[in-house]
Amino acid sequence: MTATAETAPLPEAITTRPRWSGAAAAVFVCGWGGNQFTPLLVMYKEAGYSTFTVDALLGAYVIGLVPGLLLSGGLSNRYGRRPVMFAGTVLSLLASVLIALGEAGVAWIAAGRFLTGAAVAVAMAVGSTWIKELADADASGAADLGTRRAALCLTLGLGIGPGVAGVLAQWAPWPMVLPFAVHIGLALLALPLVARSPETLGTGSRGPALSRLPATTRHPRFRRIILPMAPWIFGSCGVAYAIMPQLVQAKLGSWSLAYSTLLTVCAIGAGVGIQPIAKRVDRTTSARAVLTGMAVLCAGLVLSAVAAHLGSPWLALATAVVLGTAYGIVVVSGLLELQRLARPAEIAQLTGVYYALAYIGFLLPSLLAALSGVASYPMLLGCLAVVAFAGTLVVARHSRSHLPVT
Repeated sequence: MTATAETAPLPEAITTRPRWSGAAAAVFVCGWGGNQFTPLLVMYKEAGYSTFTVDALLGAYVIGLVPGLLLSGGLSNRYGRRPVMFAGTVLSLLASVLIALGEAGVAWIAAGRFLTGAAVAVAMAVGSTWIKELADADASGAADLGTRRAALCLTLGLGIGPGVAGVLAQWAPWPMVLPFAVHIGLALLALPLVARSPETLGTGSRGPALSRLPATTRHPRFRRIILPMAPWIFGSCGVAYAIMPQLVQAKLGSWSLAYSTLLTVCAIGAGVGIQPIAKRVDRTTSARAVLTGMAVLCAGLVLSAVAAHLGSPWLALATAVVLGTAYGIVVVSGLLELQRLARPAEIAQLTGVYYALAYIGFLLPSLLAALSGVASYPMLLGCLAVVAFAGTLVVARHSRSHLPVT
């Protein structure tokens, strides 16, 4: 069953600006805010924070993100896409304000990371759905145009944000403030665009703000294809640009922050670059694209264990590119699988569930830091590769079973 949202008639465009540009700007800004902290982990560690504290701050926004993903879709079904996305952009702005005040204490950073998580949740669950609905309203577009645009806007924000933040922190003044000030300025620019963007949810389509999990989550294909894959979406990213830079930091000297930024940009860049190819690999008759992404992920995790053992910055960079490629394939292929299964009324809420599962993987850096006292990182990363391979076997076994009716 192909998912299509029931939408309100959209007003004629007053300018040549695409109707989805405001939603795209908001998703981009929230993605920027969500990932700008990542390359700065080395900076905070050099400032005296322990490895566990730094990794915990990285994963702290999952505490805001998971409930946000589960709730924001329902809220947008009740109140509309635009007001919820506007609120999410405001939260992203406030998060950067709090993190910029982080020199006053780690609690400020933790609070900012929490709000960052809530903002990213809104961008993923509501913003992605809003972009899809606005793009799908363009009859000249391809059937999956909205899905690709939503994934691209989010991924660009996740990639460009840390790149800019890392460069500013390495070479500009006020490294703990200026990167977040830039994001605050972008959020202020995005808010008017969101406010002027058309609503896509008609008043007759409004549903309850709180409801049970979508029925699609009980579909065998969701449980056997999407569920084993989803946590690796951001689990791959966590290994690529949160764990690997710290493992080779001793060989980088004063370039550790720039190197961390490079790994983040390369991983996300690979994810962006592979997405058009991932779309071509996708088939409605099997889970071929998901299976391809999982196979690349397994290769990347094996490579990460070798890089950790050798302590090689060059091999760690190659690992980031491979894992970023895996991220790009699985995030798009998973969304396409999801939207073939979803019922029209549950697409926003189901997207939230999907990304909530995906972001569980971002807790991997904190988990491995906690376990590093009982096993080495090469051993831990090798164990991750085994777990990922087991999930790949599950996907392969059910690749052609329980296919949705199109």
